Amino acid sequence: MADKVAAITGAGSGIGRASALALMASGWSVALLGRRKDALEETAGMATGGRSLILPTDVSLPEAVDAAFKAISDRFGRLDTLFNNAGGNVPTTNFGDMTWEGWKSVVDVNLNGMFLCALAAFKAMRAQDPQGGRIINNGSISAHNPRPGSSAYTTTKHAVTGLTKSIALDGRQFDICSSQIDIGNAATPMTAKSTNGQMQPYGGIAVEPRMDVAHVGAQVAFMANLPLESNIQFVTIMATKMPWIGRG
Repeated sequence: MADKVAAITGAGSGIGRASALALMASGWSVALLGRRKDALEETAGMATGGRSLILPTDVSLPEAVDAAFKAISDRFGRLDTLFNNAGGNVPTTNFGDMTWEGWKSVVDVNLNGMFLCALAAFKAMRAQDPQGGRIINNGSISAHNPRPGSSAYTTTKHAVTGLTKSIALDGRQFDICSSQIDIGNAATPMTAKSTNGQMQPYGGIAVEPRMDVAHVGAQVAFMANLPLESNIQFVTIMATKMPWIGRG
């Protein structure tokens, strides 16, 4: 797999880091995108194989995304997989109290940033020879069912599903496939509050089980290593005992 190239957004921690390490362990060259250079360098230093390219990038800025994908092309000459992973949220807020600033901060990263990176990857994959590639979007189980007080996050994750389907359809003629991984309670800084309890739909607080984030990285690597004739369109990976089935 030494000739395969991936780009991963949000690669400085959590799911992005685990996925980058899994791909590099199997020989991939991986462009690490994220806002914090020190965190990206830490990810690169943990690798046991492959090659890395550190690209501090704010995915909500079109010019930053364009510069990052140009750097990938200049360094590696092609792009085989994008793991569109970067995301953010605001504290739990009842919809009636949501502010424009809070809404926009989530949409700018979770939806606009995902669009910008997918678009840059699509164009690169369409233009390269041999043509084609794979775009994996990080959805969430919130793409199916919301948590209380998560209107902005849930809306963006539902939108990711539409984006994934549109890319999959429009990419067929260029041998570009698109898929979505929906993740529930991986053990990352973002889900750390699960250990102290999270608000449930019935109004109470409950501690939620989490799973090793390395399992998510392994799933992303499995999807990336498939030949382009095969695609996992949607997959859900979650902590077995988390309260999702029947949530609501």
